[in-house]
Parts: sequence; C-alpha cells; structure tokens
Amino acid sequence: MNKNNIIILTCLSLSSIPAITSASPESDLNAFRDFFNKRFPDVKNENYKDGIYALDKDRRDAWLESEEFAPAYEDAIEHGKKLFNTPFANGKTYASCFKNGGIGIKQNYPYFDKDSGQVMTLEKHINLCRSQNGESPLKYKTGKIATISAYMSYTSRGKTIKIDIPNDPRAIAIYNKGKKHFYSKRGQLNFSCADCHVQGSGNFVRSEILSPAWGQVTHFPVWRKKWAASSADQSNITAGLGTLHRRYSGCNNNIRAKPFKAQSEEYVALEYFHTYMNNGQQLNGPALRQ
Repeated sequence: MNKNNIIILTCLSLSSIPAITSASPESDLNAFRDFFNKRFPDVKNENYKDGIYALDKDRRDAWLESEEFAPAYEDAIEHGKKLFNTPFANGKTYASCFKNGGIGIKQNYPYFDKDSGQVMTLEKHINLCRSQNGESPLKYKTGKIATISAYMSYTSRGKTIKIDIPNDPRAIAIYNKGKKHFYSKRGQLNFSCADCHVQGSGNFVRSEILSPAWGQVTHFPVWRKKWAASSADQSNITAGLGTLHRRYSGCNNNIRAKPFKAQSEEYVALEYFHTYMNNGQQLNGPALRQ
C-alpha cells in the first residue's frame, strides 16, 4: 500500500464529522475543546501541549528522556539568545521593540493591531523590529528568525495562551478567513487541516500519530528530526528548527497542495484562528517532534 492510500484510509474515512460552524469565536473554542475532551477522555487537558506524546505512553517516556539529556534544540536557543542581545548597527537590540523587553510575551501572539487593521505574528514583529532599526529582513521559515523566536518562546514557557479576537469587523474577518482555511479541503488529496488534526487526530499515517490540533501551537518553533535529517549541512545547529509557517507549508506539500508563502495573509489568518483555538493551553516551546 502506498503513502497516499495510507493517508486516505487514516484520515478521509473520518471526514464525515462536521466542522465547527458556531457564530462566535468563543463558541467555536468551547466546541473545539469539547470535541477533544470527548475524543480522548483519558488525556489530561494540560498534556495536550505535548502533542502526540499526550496520546502514546511509550513515545512520551522516550521523549521525556530526550528532554532530560540535552535536547537537540538547546544550541538553537543559545544561538537565538545571542542574536536577540546582539546590538544592531544603531546600537539598539530586539528588546527595544517589544513589551517587557521581549521576555515572556509569546503567549500574546498573534494579536490584532487596530492601527494597521492587520494581525501581527511574532515572526512578523521580529522583522518589523529589524526594519525599524535599519536592518534587512530575515527569511521566515527557518534559520536566524527561528532561533530568535525559539529563544523568545523559551522565555515564555509556562505562560498561558490568551489570544483576543476584538469586536472589530476587520479582526473577525481575519479570524473567519483562518477558520475557513482550517476546515477547507485542498490539494490533490482533498484534505483540510481538520481532517487529520481534528477528526483524524490520534490515528496513524504509516508509523506516525496524527497530532491533535488542541495544544498544537504551544511548542513552536519546533525541532523536527525529519528536518534535521534532510539538511545538507548536518553541522548547522538550526537545520532542524522551523516556525509554524514552515510546518503549514509542509502540510500543504503532504496533501499535494501549493503552499502559500510564509507570513502570507492566508497563513497569518490561519495562525490567528489556530492559536485562538489553543487559548488556555500553556506554552512549552521550542520542542522536539518527529
């Protein structure tokens, strides 16, 4: 049986479960949490931040052991910390651009900016900081921006995600665009995000478990073994690290859909919806994943 047939059997057979169609973000979130509580009644709410390791004891034990003994992302955090604190040409640092000096603030991203009418992600804010200080932008999926984001995420571990959808038609429109993206089928395999990570969560694609969308954004940026193994430069400490938008692109590739650009309107809206649907979960990024 080939890869495509395996995915179809594990995900598509479950697609009869209806998507959330509630009118308000709050009711969407309540229905979302209720779905996972019913689907996995033995999983503690606080463990969903651990992804598939909340569902499989053997994998969880192995993961916890790797976390205790020098996890692969440690060097990337240190690299990100160094970059974060290295002055720009004008003498300022990233700390000058963020509330609380950029420490312990990841739980508030992404947020709706009333002045611009747009949603600001952490990675967009990092590049905005650079442009405001006369520096060129960084690539959004991996490399330096992923390490800076990883360091900022690390300082926010244990913080509870609290994303606000203000009663502003512009914010609601972006939220609904992200929601539509999450539940809309696309690509040659005709899958949505929800097909695998809501309805299909906990099922297998080959030897891998499909992670639940509830708790899914808590651990980004992530260090993926797959990304590290595929890197041409094995000495690069950032090779296995990637942002949430890198993962979005990878998911689109998996279902044979053309990915959008990182930090595109589509992915920003998706991140806004996706993160709001994780409200109440604690951050624990960066993290190691398959």
